[in-house]
Amino acid sequence: MNQTPASATDKSAVPQSIGKPPLLERLFKLSERQSSVRQEVIAGVTTFLTMAYIIFVNPNIMAAAGMDKGAVFTATCLAAAVGCLIMGLYANYPFALAPGMGLNAFFSFVVVGEMGYSWQVALGAVFISGVVFLLLSIFKVRQWIIDSIPMSLRQALAAGVGLFLAIIALKSAGIVVASPATLVTLGDMTSSNAILAALSFFLITALAFRRMLGAVMIGILVTTAISLVLGKVEYAGLVSAPPSMAATFMQLDIAGAFEVGMISVIFAFLFVDLFDTAGTLLSTADRAKLLDKAGKLPGMGKALMADSSASAVGSLLGSSTTTTYVESTAGVAAGGRTGLTAVVCAGLFLLALFFSPLVGMVPAYATAGALMYVAVLMTSGLSSIDWDDITEAAPAVIAAVMMPLSFSIANGIALGFIAYAVIKTLSGRSRDVSISVYFLAALFIAKFMFF
Repeated sequence: MNQTPASATDKSAVPQSIGKPPLLERLFKLSERQSSVRQEVIAGVTTFLTMAYIIFVNPNIMAAAGMDKGAVFTATCLAAAVGCLIMGLYANYPFALAPGMGLNAFFSFVVVGEMGYSWQVALGAVFISGVVFLLLSIFKVRQWIIDSIPMSLRQALAAGVGLFLAIIALKSAGIVVASPATLVTLGDMTSSNAILAALSFFLITALAFRRMLGAVMIGILVTTAISLVLGKVEYAGLVSAPPSMAATFMQLDIAGAFEVGMISVIFAFLFVDLFDTAGTLLSTADRAKLLDKAGKLPGMGKALMADSSASAVGSLLGSSTTTTYVESTAGVAAGGRTGLTAVVCAGLFLLALFFSPLVGMVPAYATAGALMYVAVLMTSGLSSIDWDDITEAAPAVIAAVMMPLSFSIANGIALGFIAYAVIKTLSGRSRDVSISVYFLAALFIAKFMFF
């Protein structure tokens, strides 16, 4: 007589824990993406080391807007941690976020420095752009906008931000200075600041070529150490409690950001974040083999919502636009496939909160080398422009060149859109121009004429 095994009939005989995936497996689907906890931790550490330079660079840049450096350091670490956590836990992707390069310089040197707005109003503009980005993601308008903007302008936008960073770096190091005769000229290349800034750039570039993990951070720290030996900076310790964030927390002025003159600024924050994030997500996801057969990222809407939410939260803390970092590719190359990579990165940003004395010792010329290196990476997009089609190349060059020459990302975007619409129309190729490009070009023309 056959008997049915007790394990098949009596469910109470089977421990409830058997058959259930562990918590991390349920949260991040590690097996489904052929990954492991160890692999994800290594990837998270790798990503953090490649982008940790932002905790040194961002406080220096934001301090130029009159913001408290210690408070910005804390806000930078927290904004990055929050962004990484949202990306990891909500979108489950191995992409890390932090305050973006380029837009932080635009925030300090243009919106506050040139246009004369307070940093509180500038934070309000960052918040509004983040909310608009979030709404575009929720209502799925973002893809229509991305598809309707010419690829050449998108590539020129990234390159222009890179050139803008380059002139900021050269200016802060004293390598490029003002000239009444030629507008700009070469500064004193024998000054210690210029020499150390150049050394920082050369070292970072050489280490990056050798694929040294954390090349940018190493370059900054080595330059700071040399400055310490030369007596140009004072030793302030390495570890302490995180600086108070009271000087920047919830200090944004949203009402002030609704001024007509701030429209182009909000557009700049929004467009750069939108296109930079979309491009970074797709290129990084491709490296991680996360794209579907159509070349699309499943759940990209969640990733974009994570990015836009992080920008809004970051502005409340006291930081410029938070965005997805292309350095995430380093973590992906190390095996990162799930949101656990981003969560590990978030934990390391929280740990970095206790190293504020080290950050306080880093001089501006040390981070100038990092800015110049990032500028080189961002201008690489110019190689993808169709130079044989002058109606594509000319507007792209105008957009890219006018960002550093007008000292404004917003002006570069505006002039690029206007040039694209006008040149295409006069060339008899108006069909190449989408309705959204015509609308934005008209809006930017009205802005230059009346505001």
